Amino acid sequence: MSGISDRSFSIACGRLASHLGISLAAARRKVEIRAAQQNNRDPAALLATAEALLADAIAEGGDNGALLTNQLEAVDRDNNFMVED
Repeated sequence: MSGISDRSFSIACGRLASHLGISLAAARRKVEIRAAQQNNRDPAALLATAEALLADAIAEGGDNGALLTNQLEAVDRDNNFMVED
């Protein structure tokens, strides 16, 4: 199923990836897994699944970008940690 080159599907997956803060490949995989669980494998069903996942993510309202940024910030005791000598 990774050979889908439908522009609207790619745009929907891109919007989902952007909202969730994940890669486009991960968003496509998420859509393909959900579609396979629902036994819908045609391009129209994949597009509908991508749009439904995006709507669900928007409805949850969480800001994944801010969450990731907070997780990547150094804790005070680790500010001066050096990886190399």
